[in-house]
Amino acid sequence: MSKVYLLGAGPGDPELITLKAKRLLESADTVVYDYLANPRFLAWCRPDAEIYYVGKKGGDHTLPQDKINDLLVERAKAGKVVARLKGGDPYVFGRGAEEVEELLEHGIEFEVVPGVTSAVAAPAYAGIPLTHRRFASSVSFITGHEDPTKAESAHDWEALARSTSTLVFFMGVKNLPEISANLIKAGLPGSTPAALVRWGTTCRQRSLISTLAEIAEESQKQGFKPPSLLVVGEVVSLHDKLNWFERRPLLGKGVVVTRSREQASDVVASLESLGACCHEFPTIAVEPMEDAAPIQEAAGRLGEYDWVVFTSVNGVRMFWDVLEGRGLDARAFAGTQVAAIGPATAEGLARRGIRADFVPEKYVAEDIVQGLLVRDVVGKRVLIPRAEQAREVLPEELLRAGAQVEVLPVYRTLPVAKGAQDVTTALENGEIHYITFTSSSTVTNFFAAISPELIQKHRAALKLVCIGPVTERTLQNQGFQGDIQPEDYTIPAMVQAILDHAGQGRHGGAGA
Repeated sequence: MSKVYLLGAGPGDPELITLKAKRLLESADTVVYDYLANPRFLAWCRPDAEIYYVGKKGGDHTLPQDKINDLLVERAKAGKVVARLKGGDPYVFGRGAEEVEELLEHGIEFEVVPGVTSAVAAPAYAGIPLTHRRFASSVSFITGHEDPTKAESAHDWEALARSTSTLVFFMGVKNLPEISANLIKAGLPGSTPAALVRWGTTCRQRSLISTLAEIAEESQKQGFKPPSLLVVGEVVSLHDKLNWFERRPLLGKGVVVTRSREQASDVVASLESLGACCHEFPTIAVEPMEDAAPIQEAAGRLGEYDWVVFTSVNGVRMFWDVLEGRGLDARAFAGTQVAAIGPATAEGLARRGIRADFVPEKYVAEDIVQGLLVRDVVGKRVLIPRAEQAREVLPEELLRAGAQVEVLPVYRTLPVAKGAQDVTTALENGEIHYITFTSSSTVTNFFAAISPELIQKHRAALKLVCIGPVTERTLQNQGFQGDIQPEDYTIPAMVQAILDHAGQGRHGGAGA
């Protein structure tokens, strides 16, 4: 049954969308979204969903409002369940009511799902409470961009100036001189604290703290543009004390994450919690082998091996899928010792009931070889479930040492170029500061999609981050030297290395 849902997408931080909005977005046939609705939400949509972008940015309208209304009506009449994703809250200066009125005229069923409005969220992220017992017991939300067809302003400037309310103006940057002048003329002291919050709740957030009399001039000097909120009132004086979000150490730093989409979430979550702007560019995709018969056969005779060596989390996951498909579990490893190349791989095993017997101190194949040699691997049968294409150091060195080695491809990695244009644009706009490489294949596939000349052009502003020496050598083969490499070859250590570098830059250290 067709229906249109007006969903409040929240102010920009993707975690501020409601659970209900997420559920409806995931099930919709058609999604119509705005400029201020985080594009990451589109990853939740069904693969077969129709996606329409109808954003409005600084007077540049992809579709005018009447055409948006027509689109909603047309898709609903075509029998679609439509998710109309609007930034903030649909009914707070979002023209949601106009869209609903149009739906009603055509007899179309609708539902409105409120969202967190930027008027509340952006000041909160900037350390500005809208109400406070000492300063303000009410708040007024005001548009700074009224309907241009109106004969005169609907604002009662004298009432606004007389009130003890906190004043929050939407879309007020363009008319900031007039807003300030009107409030001062109506009696509000020019010394009243005022703030602009741009791109509130996102990694691009910036705040400007000034006074009502000076904020228009200051905003021009500092290049403040839409989307920005204007907050006027004594509560603004709490900004320096309560501002928590803008103290994040990587705030505004653009980081390219090249890991496969299945594995990127932990990197992205860690970096975003520190304020980074993550550009997900999964240069590899992980797929199971087309022929699972060899894996099934090996899974059925694990007891014949002395050691099983896992060299990645993907290897654990893909091998386990086949193992469980045969009705087996961790008990199939009884009597067999298990090695993991690093803590993440060991954790993947532990979640499945296997505690690794050996994890090397350095998380590379060479250290696994040395560790197994110490553990008398000579003459022992060793199974290595791994990627179809991988370094041959481990099997070759174990064979040379006298072990009986069986390499078992359990997955393959494929290059992915989707998102290359977005990364290229961000590079050209100076929005990228770090590019992370978590394996040799991410390096190779990255430079297959992004020209080395482009990286060289912006090299002075970029830091190339390699998770370990093997990845670093692959980067060198592309003609580039890595700038950052953690002592431990793990994702948490890589994130910490980026954090340490950024800290050096803030304090004028040598690594800046």
